[in-house]
Amino acid sequence: MIIRLQSPQGNKRIECDSYDSTSELYYKSQKAYDIDDIFGFKLFKDAQFTQPILMHERKSLQDFNLKHGDLIHLKITVNNSLSNGNDSTTLSKLFNVSNSKEIDSVDTILMKRDGLIERKMDSNLCQHGPKAKCVHCAPIEPYDESYMKEHNIKHMSFHSYLRKLKRGADKGKFISLEDISCKIKPGCKGHPAWPEGICTKCQPSAITLNSQTYRHIDNVTFENTSIVENFLDYWRTTGNQRMGFLYGYYEPYKDVPLGIKAVVVAIYEPPQESTRDLIKIYMERLDFGDVDMIAGQLGYKRIGWIFTDLIPQEKGTVKYIRSSDSYFLTAQECIMAGFFQNCHPNPCKLSKSGYFGSKFVTVCVTGDRNNQIHIEAYQVSNQCMALVRDDCLLPTNVPMLAYVRESNKDRYVPDVFYKCKDEYGNEVTKIARPLPIEYLLIDVPVSAPIEQTYTFNPIQTLRPFPIENRMIEGHLQDFQALYHYMKQFKFPEQFLQAMLDFHLLIYLASMDTVPLRNVMIDLLQALKSKDQSKAIEWSKQDNWSTVEQLFKALSDG
Repeated sequence: MIIRLQSPQGNKRIECDSYDSTSELYYKSQKAYDIDDIFGFKLFKDAQFTQPILMHERKSLQDFNLKHGDLIHLKITVNNSLSNGNDSTTLSKLFNVSNSKEIDSVDTILMKRDGLIERKMDSNLCQHGPKAKCVHCAPIEPYDESYMKEHNIKHMSFHSYLRKLKRGADKGKFISLEDISCKIKPGCKGHPAWPEGICTKCQPSAITLNSQTYRHIDNVTFENTSIVENFLDYWRTTGNQRMGFLYGYYEPYKDVPLGIKAVVVAIYEPPQESTRDLIKIYMERLDFGDVDMIAGQLGYKRIGWIFTDLIPQEKGTVKYIRSSDSYFLTAQECIMAGFFQNCHPNPCKLSKSGYFGSKFVTVCVTGDRNNQIHIEAYQVSNQCMALVRDDCLLPTNVPMLAYVRESNKDRYVPDVFYKCKDEYGNEVTKIARPLPIEYLLIDVPVSAPIEQTYTFNPIQTLRPFPIENRMIEGHLQDFQALYHYMKQFKFPEQFLQAMLDFHLLIYLASMDTVPLRNVMIDLLQALKSKDQSKAIEWSKQDNWSTVEQLFKALSDG
């Protein structure tokens, strides 16, 4: 079938099949008009641009009722994609990321440890007294390969990796961690600027991708199951997918030598639009000011993001989509993960820039092989972060394949290679066009503690406050919802427990009815220290007294 295209650059015709995905339609349209960026335009069924054709590998042309001879319209757009290659300054402003290079407290703790793994005496091999050590019982390094294999540890921790770098005679005195760069080095004046000229001094080196042997986070833990269950309520109510940002803290993880665990205490859901197959984040409406202020005062930070990919089946089961036979993350999700990791760099003293890698995690809620809801976590490699940061990586219409851009008049892109084995078992080097995303992906185990803790909503028998940005009945945040939420608690003895709701605190900080944001610091400090008397004292201030008077008016009415 032939689809006709109309754009400011003129009319084109492309050959398609009715079962082609809309992603394939986008790539054919991009090629027809020689558009550099797949995210730089959108397709619509009408000239008024009110009926969008969404780019998705699961949707076909037939799903959008596109037939032979149909005319569709291409609109050049400002790139608001999550993979738009913004520089670090822009990203920092967008996500309110601090420019501070202060080392995380968990890193300070781990840097003071030697990391050696103690071993007990072996009665069969050790022929010495209880206070002596031999090769069979002497402590081993945290990166010891035999130990990692025996305990099924796929990646060494980042601090184990640093110990490995310091094992030489100079004890790592000259170690300098550097991120790769895919951009032309500035300041070279010996020739005209690209595309007229380039030299070996300013030309970025070719890159060979390697599976990363270490990871910055070794485990993701949700402190209780209610956090995920409340997040999933939106999908259960609407059937649409959902995305959120994880808030919590880092602590040492004892199951991996010198490991780090990301502990999730809450999920913030930003403004978004979603369907069964698509989640669209409104980047221009992202404002973390109130959320980060509240989290920071309570001792928490943004540590990851989470999204659902759940397709319901009969009898309460969900479809098994993601596996080693298909994909764990799509190329687009890897690019988004790289984008977010670049927004949240890891402070590191051994790097010239003051940062190296990221602790930010990607969590996907999907179906497992038993068709039950399952949680998986990942990070992308530092090499992937660099490719995304320098706007070199694109998704394809095949979920498990990415594509490294080719150089054009506007940008130079270095060659990117990966190594694999051919059909005869020989190692060969291939250029990353396309690129299997397995070279970019690092899996991270997810767990829930046996003894669950509740930083927020400690009284589990009571209904929590509605979650933000859910535009559906029964989930709206307004003063009426605040009134009904607060009615569940006895005052003043339960005021502290009432305030221990992350979504409630976000609402109070942004509430127009009674401005509270500027007076919330004392309340947040009382909540952080679990000081009941200080919380009650705060409730007697004029601002909250006004809220209580409005409650009384509602009850009298």
